[in-house]
Amino acid sequence: MTSANRFHFVRVSGNRKTGPIPVTNTDAESCPPSCGLFNECYAKSGHVAIHWRKLKQDSGLTLPQLSAYLRTMPGGQLWRHNVAGDLPGNGESIDAAALNTLARANRGRRGFTYTHKPPTADNLTAIRKATRDGFTINLSADNATRADTLLDTGLPVVVVIPADAPKVSHTPRGRKIVHCPAENSDRVTCATCGLCAVADRTYLIGFKPKGAKRSAVDTIARGNNA
Repeated sequence: MTSANRFHFVRVSGNRKTGPIPVTNTDAESCPPSCGLFNECYAKSGHVAIHWRKLKQDSGLTLPQLSAYLRTMPGGQLWRHNVAGDLPGNGESIDAAALNTLARANRGRRGFTYTHKPPTADNLTAIRKATRDGFTINLSADNATRADTLLDTGLPVVVVIPADAPKVSHTPRGRKIVHCPAENSDRVTCATCGLCAVADRTYLIGFKPKGAKRSAVDTIARGNNA
């Protein structure tokens, strides 16, 4: 089955944080409503939102078109899938066949991404296969307590941390959280860092709240979803 999602591909990103690497977006229909940040997402405002809104079902690249672009990238290329959007498949479920297509197109390259799709058995099976095939998928946690639960899957995890969190912190169960180096220094970008593409790292990457609703996200990061 071919994914109904639509995609946007940028060969050289102009984003300061990512640096000059290829990046993509997937339409908003890919995002699961169960995501704790669904209504607070940074991608719903600002510059990113302008491009994201264009990705409706009747515009943007199809999955075969995106895959063709990915295959033109040189071997070893670091790239980020989804500055906005989630894994293929609308809502809560992952389209495993479509994800496998992306993973195949990534072979020989260093693709990485993040997902808020729920860790159901079917979703985890698809994520594990893609990650084993070299397309690193980080499970996204809204706070450190949730991160502990997701880490039990054995997959790499990233987490939203409070705005005043130090460079190194820990989950309630003692797992190490390293604040994203690209958020810590103007001299570091995803292009020069690449930690999120390392599937077997022994620590979490933490991201501080950003966007128009960062105050609400900070509250969630502190473990208060009220």
